Amino acid sequence: MLNRPGAEALFRALCLVALTIPLAMLLVLLFHTFSEAYPRISWEFIIGYPSRKPALAGLLPALAGSFYLMILTGLMALPIGLAAALYLEEYAAPSALTRIIEVNINNLAGVPSIIYGLLGLELFVRAMSLERSLVAGAATLALLVLPMVIITSREALRSVPFSYREAALALGAEKWRTLLRVVLPMSLPGILTGLILAMARAIGETAPLITIGALTYIAFLPDSLQSPFTALPLQIFNWVSRPQAEFQVNAAAGIVVLVVLLMALNGLAIWLRARLQRRVYW
Repeated sequence: MLNRPGAEALFRALCLVALTIPLAMLLVLLFHTFSEAYPRISWEFIIGYPSRKPALAGLLPALAGSFYLMILTGLMALPIGLAAALYLEEYAAPSALTRIIEVNINNLAGVPSIIYGLLGLELFVRAMSLERSLVAGAATLALLVLPMVIITSREALRSVPFSYREAALALGAEKWRTLLRVVLPMSLPGILTGLILAMARAIGETAPLITIGALTYIAFLPDSLQSPFTALPLQIFNWVSRPQAEFQVNAAAGIVVLVVLLMALNGLAIWLRARLQRRVYW
């Protein structure tokens, strides 16, 4: 049998291998995608409209659709998610009902995204007659990211020391004012970070949007909440499904743009958290 130092060394080696192999595969895949997409990346590609000719096809409607989706999804998910987190953390007494709600929220965070697409299809597209519109897509994605927003908001609220609440209450502040003036400002970095990371997940989702019937080819920009729309993952899916090799290059270029957007959102979350934490604590 291995002694304790030998077992620890073996465990560290196995962990290093388990981390290195997926990372190496990811780097190889990214390098291949970037090298294939490099000839197609240009400003004309970013601001162009889709076309049946690969050399003229662009991303603008898909980028605009993704942008509008993220704005609407955030506007829908943040108020509901924050209200639910405040209720569960600050007002709800421990009970069987509260435990059931918490368990279901955690379970919903792991539900496959296509299930949310089916729910959005039945609820928003058919029952509420929103059709294949921008608002229906945003509402579906809001349901998808809502558990994540609630969980991250609760963790941010828990990070505020309870002594701060007691101090505010001891000075005569009401509970709602304590939450508004003390707890929420101090938990804001974590709340916004969780929201941005949730948006980063939503921007790469394809299955829910396909399920509700979002278009994979659209040659105009959405002009209202009821407009048909497409999104960046759907445009990439459309190009990948084409048999022409030139469209595969366009798909690789679209993947590069999507990866850059995801990295920008994650970087924004890190920067915003650090900046707001300095402002709150200093």
